[in-house]
Amino acid sequence: MTAKGLSHRYVFVGGLHRSGTSLVARMVAGLPGVGAIRNAPVPENEGVYLQGAIAHTAQHGRPMHFATDPAQHLAEGCAHDSLATRQRLEADWAPWFDAGAWRVEKSPVNLTRMRLYQQLFPLSQFVVVMRHPQAVAAAVSKWVDMPQDRMIDHWIDAHLQVAQDLAHLHAVMVLRYEDLVARPDAHRDALAAFLGIPPAQGAEAVRDGNGDYAYGDLSPAHRAALAEWGYGPGGRTEPMPPQVRHPLRDIREATEAALRG
Repeated sequence: MTAKGLSHRYVFVGGLHRSGTSLVARMVAGLPGVGAIRNAPVPENEGVYLQGAIAHTAQHGRPMHFATDPAQHLAEGCAHDSLATRQRLEADWAPWFDAGAWRVEKSPVNLTRMRLYQQLFPLSQFVVVMRHPQAVAAAVSKWVDMPQDRMIDHWIDAHLQVAQDLAHLHAVMVLRYEDLVARPDAHRDALAAFLGIPPAQGAEAVRDGNGDYAYGDLSPAHRAALAEWGYGPGGRTEPMPPQVRHPLRDIREATEAALRG
């Protein structure tokens, strides 16, 4: 570690519950030189449970609640924007990470903390994972007793906030679960390009979980809102151009090229 900085950089993965964040985090963790949290005594090896800098109780990070809770939207200038928070996060996470020039940390609540984490760790990068809201609603229904229409409202409101936050981030890419499971090798290469590291050898088998559910129609209002993200009724997904932001043009273009295949 240098006097003024860290010997590693973070890539934070976030998204609504059951959107594919764990799959993306495993892909990133399989890349050369990436350290990850493994075998931790917490759900899905999520770093949010392994730190005490930012309170995280049963009422924080609740599926279909956290992403529209103003108290969970942490940005630059908030009460946690301090050197003490950065130092506590570093100290609490350090024992759990493998060695690597990059560290991948995946927690759903990263979706609402990107602007804060960028302020605390200026060289960090972000991966937002989204999935068709009808699939998310079906998958989360085993945890949450809520009508599908309300879950879709939550999805839309959450991603409206995400869209606003993206404009404040220096290095971020948005991946859709449906694209990833259709072309996992291309997305694995894109993740490597985004971090500026060599692609991985070998691949994890990927299964399309959207086929596990039955889908109905959407209201006209939901259709209009979801079309912005390439989603339609009946679980349908339309093609979307790559969504990548990075200060270095070579990395941005290489990432976009990999996503296009």
